[in-house]
Amino acid sequence: MRNAFKILMALLSATVFAGVVCIEEPGAAKVEGKKKGVSYTVKLKAKARVGSYLTDAKGMSLYYFKKDAPGKSACAGDCIAKWPVFYTKKVVVSKKLDEKDFAAITRGDGIKQTTYKGRPLYYFAKDTASGDMNGDGVNNVWSVIYPGKIKR
Repeated sequence: MRNAFKILMALLSATVFAGVVCIEEPGAAKVEGKKKGVSYTVKLKAKARVGSYLTDAKGMSLYYFKKDAPGKSACAGDCIAKWPVFYTKKVVVSKKLDEKDFAAITRGDGIKQTTYKGRPLYYFAKDTASGDMNGDGVNNVWSVIYPGKIKR
């Protein structure tokens, strides 16, 4: 019985060691379909019954305002308190998105804002956790960005 325990411990130690070696192997450049060391600033997230939608790096939902004109925000003043601007200096996207769909504008108030296919992007102040979509459909003018439904 003692020998069986020693053999089991030796096998367990070898397995753990092999796992560490594989994780640290220099050729292992991809982890879960993303490049090692890359921090995406915009991601595509999926949720049952709603499909794929855009989020920031922390998983916070990104929205657009139906009253905005392409490349121009109509949300100002009190609106910005409820719908804060999303901006990232360098857009780095996951592989199912195209960086060419993103740009930046300078709003009338001088604040920079990231756009997706010309639509300025916003957060919703009542979203407090990753995956929240509390602003989707508010007043029938706010919507989460569902890439498959957005045309240029």
